[in-house]
Amino acid sequence: MENSVQNLLDIENKIKINLNNYKISVSPKIIAVSKTFKIDKIKPLIEHGHIDFGENKVQEAVEKWSEVKKTKPHIKLHLIGKLQTNKVKFAVKLFDYIHSVDSEKLAKKISDESLKLNKKIKILIQVNIGDEPQKSGVNKNELSNLVNYCLKLKLEVIGLMCIPPEGRDSSDYFKEMKDLSHKFNLSDLSMGMSGDYLKAVENSGTFLRIGSSIFGQRA
Repeated sequence: MENSVQNLLDIENKIKINLNNYKISVSPKIIAVSKTFKIDKIKPLIEHGHIDFGENKVQEAVEKWSEVKKTKPHIKLHLIGKLQTNKVKFAVKLFDYIHSVDSEKLAKKISDESLKLNKKIKILIQVNIGDEPQKSGVNKNELSNLVNYCLKLKLEVIGLMCIPPEGRDSSDYFKEMKDLSHKFNLSDLSMGMSGDYLKAVENSGTFLRIGSSIFGQRA
């Protein structure tokens, strides 16, 4: 068995134990973050039956996944990196989920391109949960306006996404995200990576973005 598949199984087992311990009924989806890895490194997971994969850059994803998606349309691709407006048309065509919507301008562009392609794409709004000036994401006090704007555009807003500040305990940030999702009646939370995904599970995370713990360290 390939290391990546065994790693995934180990992670799934840890999550299952956590779900039982905290009596959580909804099992989160694991997004295997395959950015920078060649398709040959990813194939064992595809053959194992894993469905959800995450990429940071649109161009890299187009080159890597376009042919794969033709033969395996059931695979779900998640854009988890920053999306520039000039790449939106390519992103909407390839991806099933966009986790990094953080402005009205970007939301409008996604809406326009979705209409052109007649494709419904699921979106999550990225929240700058740590109020870090260097990070993408909408400020918490502007979140309500952006959610309402996206709904006005008839975008399918399914949840929120965050990247907590480095070097701090993510639990408090995840709890805050959970509260925000309840406030806006959104079902999904994209949070938790290799180092803190179990904390995300404890706080109702539904999409866990896990890369190095599955594929190993990037070169």
